[in-house]
Amino acid sequence: MSNKWFEVSCHIPAIVADNLAAQLTTLSGNGVCTENLQVDAFSTSEIPESTLITVKAYFSEPPETAGYMNEIRTILEQLAAEEPLYSYEPPTVSTVQTEDWSNSWKVNFKPLRVGRRLLIVPSWEEIEPTADETVLRIDPGMAFGTGGHETTRLCLELLEEILNDMPTMTVPSLLDLGTGSGILAMAAVKLGAGRVWGVDIDPLAVEVATENIAINELSDQIRCDTTPLEAISETFDIILANILAEELVRLSPALIDRLEAGASLVLSGILAEKESLVREGFSHYGLEYVETRHSGEWIAIHYRKQSER
Repeated sequence: MSNKWFEVSCHIPAIVADNLAAQLTTLSGNGVCTENLQVDAFSTSEIPESTLITVKAYFSEPPETAGYMNEIRTILEQLAAEEPLYSYEPPTVSTVQTEDWSNSWKVNFKPLRVGRRLLIVPSWEEIEPTADETVLRIDPGMAFGTGGHETTRLCLELLEEILNDMPTMTVPSLLDLGTGSGILAMAAVKLGAGRVWGVDIDPLAVEVATENIAINELSDQIRCDTTPLEAISETFDIILANILAEELVRLSPALIDRLEAGASLVLSGILAEKESLVREGFSHYGLEYVETRHSGEWIAIHYRKQSER
């Protein structure tokens, strides 16, 4: 793996940040980060919504020679055309060392409570949980998933509710598609799931997830690898798929085929503006639509497969 990465920074209005971040994630195949440029406060509750945001994407090869910069410029120009108040600024490129990239976010990663029971704690921090808190220790490295992002948090909240609503003594199986740091797979076990399988197309994510699973002493309960969804023959009581909207639609036949009768399907990683795209893509399978959960610009959709009669 290269010890040097190329950081492409795009200085844009906040209103188009989520749209740009989603497109850059697809283009780079890696995570993106956003920076609020107008922070002058002592607590997060005092931070005003910024009108300008820097979205950064990371590439393992020079983006100009690989042709990525032309695509990024085209994306920015399209966003400028759609937003009359958006003044287009060319993206900039800099280099960062792998160690700098993978450790820089640690400054802002603090213990986080999600739902009623889950307490997500950085692996390097010591904390005394209360009696009703279920602790997950996370070191996401360069994989997506600390629980802080809306898409992960929506999945965790829905997962907890789905498991709580199951009959007593039920031990459901679960597939975590796009496992990233492994946070959803681990939360599933902590909340009562049985057979859990986390998969991701990124070998680095699987490596990070495997390490997190070991930190939480769950290696005997979670399988984690790069097996493609189409190659999985088992079926599951719950499937969590926290990936991009277009990929969810593309994979919809395979997702449906891997649901047990009566199983829950949670789709996340979806910008609110793309809800209709996903709802239409899953409208042909006879699923029961349960709800759409919102957080900021993101949504998660909960479906249930009809029980066999």
